[in-house]
Amino acid sequence: MQLAHFKTLWGHEGPPEEAITLALEAGFQGIEAPCPADAAERDRFGRLLSDNNLQWIQEVCTAGSYVPRRDATLQEHLADFEQQLVAGKAIGARFLNVMGGCDAWPIQDSVAFFAEANNIALKHGVLASFETHRGRSFFSPWNTVAILEQLPDLAVTCDFSHWAVVCERLPDIEWDAVTRVASQAHHIHSRVGYDQGPQVPHPGAPEYQDALQAHQRCWEAVWESQRARGMDVTTMTPEFGTDGYLHLLPYTQAPVADLWSVNRWIAECEMAHFENWNAANKQG
Repeated sequence: MQLAHFKTLWGHEGPPEEAITLALEAGFQGIEAPCPADAAERDRFGRLLSDNNLQWIQEVCTAGSYVPRRDATLQEHLADFEQQLVAGKAIGARFLNVMGGCDAWPIQDSVAFFAEANNIALKHGVLASFETHRGRSFFSPWNTVAILEQLPDLAVTCDFSHWAVVCERLPDIEWDAVTRVASQAHHIHSRVGYDQGPQVPHPGAPEYQDALQAHQRCWEAVWESQRARGMDVTTMTPEFGTDGYLHLLPYTQAPVADLWSVNRWIAECEMAHFENWNAANKQG
């Protein structure tokens, strides 16, 4: 099994050409980002990816941004999902990473949403992977497991940092939930959370080694499941971000770390981690 890294455009303030240059310099295999809304920008983005031999993971948020509109109906979520899927299909995403549903919904409403969204994706010949994300139906380990028990074929993106802050404990403490979700995991967002927040200031800092190692144990559970399922490539997006995630100094609002440096650090760390894990677990 091989590990492919994707650069997120979340927090990237420059033009896409600059992001592509950074991704190539870091040895990444692609970009993870929403589909541009403007048709001309979509075409341009698609050409940039093709010209640089990079893949694309399409980011989709249903009925709002990262947090959904509280009054949006299930049907509005589904219509938004299909609209974004169709808009991005021409560029040819490797798959969709979807922040879908709403944390306030009853379990059965979430089951209905994911089942129909997956049907829509299959109808269009696209794979959709649904993210464990605050504000969404997969916001907690227990809701996620309850939903997946009814949808055993649904693909999942594992961002365990969200569970860390929701549960106020490191994610590997809920090991039964981690391994259950790992059994359907397709993609990983490699951000490191801690018991009071979704993002440590820097994952390399010694004071956050327990948090890093807890997430790494969870990522290994994903890799183990994916290898058992016969996956040849596992994908990972280093997703340390901005918008309240990146720690800032009081008054000056100066960031405590450079965002791209942190994402490149975790990518390099996880490539070494994956290679060591893979070598130690190769089947004879």
